[in-house]
Amino acid sequence: MNATILIVPPFSTLCNAAFGLRREVFVREQNVPQAEENDADDLTATHFVAVVDGDVVGTLRLLEKPEHIKIGRVAVHLSFRGQGIAKAMIHAAMQHARTMGHDRFYLTAQSDKLSFYERLGFAAFGPEFQDGGMPHRAMRTYDRETASLTS
Repeated sequence: MNATILIVPPFSTLCNAAFGLRREVFVREQNVPQAEENDADDLTATHFVAVVDGDVVGTLRLLEKPEHIKIGRVAVHLSFRGQGIAKAMIHAAMQHARTMGHDRFYLTAQSDKLSFYERLGFAAFGPEFQDGGMPHRAMRTYDRETASLTS
């Protein structure tokens, strides 16, 4: 799938379309409570969108933390799943963070999505926990001091 991956400012037209996609995926499809979907981090996050034929079909956000970059709110429109959109967005987001000097990445993945993130170089750690009513695991990439970063 040939998608254009863009960084968009919070509450821009494209970012608002991304928020709409997140509501569709997380709230409507996966029954995450609306109150848990949007949070204050949306104001400071770096938002990425995947655009195909003028439509936002994927989104994610990056949060800069002292210890790592947190990747979150990864969502792809139902009709575009399985076409490499999420992979392309994650690669673009990680590359962007690397240009800013970051090489440690963290995310929490729905447990049924672990193998997808493992193929991108993430390793699960810690116990399974509930988030938004679904089982999740924490995942991270390794820093240069302990292992090579794979992506």
